[in-house]
Amino acid sequence: MEKKKIKVLHVLHSVGGVDVSLRLILENINSDEFENVVVHGMVDTDRVFLDNKGQKIKHYNTAISRDISFLNDLKSLYQTYLILKKEKPNVIHAHSAKGGVVGRIVGKLLGINVLYTPQAFSYLSTDNRFKRFVFLGIERLLSFKNTFILASSNSEKVRAITEVNYKKNQVLLFNNSIKAVVPSESLIIKKTWPDQYICTVGRPSYQKNIELMIRVFHELNQVQKTHLVVMGVGHHMGQLESVKNLIKELNMQNDVTLLDWTERSDVFHIIKNSLLYISTARYEGLPYSVIESLALSKPCVVSDCDGNRDLIQDGVNGYVISGDHVEEYKEKILRLLNDEDLRHAFSDNAYRIFLEEYDMVKNILKLESIYRAYSDSQSVKINE
Repeated sequence: MEKKKIKVLHVLHSVGGVDVSLRLILENINSDEFENVVVHGMVDTDRVFLDNKGQKIKHYNTAISRDISFLNDLKSLYQTYLILKKEKPNVIHAHSAKGGVVGRIVGKLLGINVLYTPQAFSYLSTDNRFKRFVFLGIERLLSFKNTFILASSNSEKVRAITEVNYKKNQVLLFNNSIKAVVPSESLIIKKTWPDQYICTVGRPSYQKNIELMIRVFHELNQVQKTHLVVMGVGHHMGQLESVKNLIKELNMQNDVTLLDWTERSDVFHIIKNSLLYISTARYEGLPYSVIESLALSKPCVVSDCDGNRDLIQDGVNGYVISGDHVEEYKEKILRLLNDEDLRHAFSDNAYRIFLEEYDMVKNILKLESIYRAYSDSQSVKINE
């Protein structure tokens, strides 16, 4: 008799790094043992979800979205509830803030274990004290007994215990991971920037703090001319105009290239051929762009925030900068640019750390064991 598969139902608004995270899981998990079902938004992605054999995965569209909307959120809860009644999964994996809200509430109603991966807790997304208080309150309110944090980094794990008040036995760790990256030899898009450059991936937003990066490069260029390539800019980002205005104000139009989101093969090619990678983010989960940089043997200069500090060991595979210290960013970047031996040593360490900690081929086995442990291995009994 054929053994019944463990059914995992994923709930999320499938955009950005959250979308990347889910697809990496789906494309690497053993489809002979696990059946995956995806519940996501109406307009977040139109790409099909594939398993490790290249087969399409069942998915449902609901009203779930990034923005807060009482009617849409209520509708998505009801739609997801009906889907779970039909699918009867063994475990729910809820991804990011909105997926976490929907997944945890429906999981509580139906008595199904929920693994919740915040990919950076929602209350970190604002510096408004009242909003932060409200978002943290929601996270605490939804910390049900059948909810288990599946943190994407050790920093997120610690924050779940010390700030959101989850019990230690409710918090697990599964580092965001990728497969080894093989960059393409050429670009799909046209190259319009110099051969010597530093790069980053990040939409102009409060989180990514691109304005600080522009100021760092303005100071850097007073000493040594350097070009910045910013990938993932998009067209409708909240702070795009602010970034463009700052570039114009500082007369840096020839020193910064802003690229819309493009094929991942281009992203890998650009990172591989850069001198180093930079991040000035205010908060992260465990950023894929930095993991990709490690996989591509690239030293990084990053802000001291969750995720970044987990990936970069200061003075080993890059530098970690505390606060908005423009001068310190400038000094550490100059040190790497002008010391080729140091840059090569950091590059070797970057790849070694990737293989040890963030290789999906090895780490997917840990996730499979977590799914087994938090599933009853049989169809969940739901009252009809």
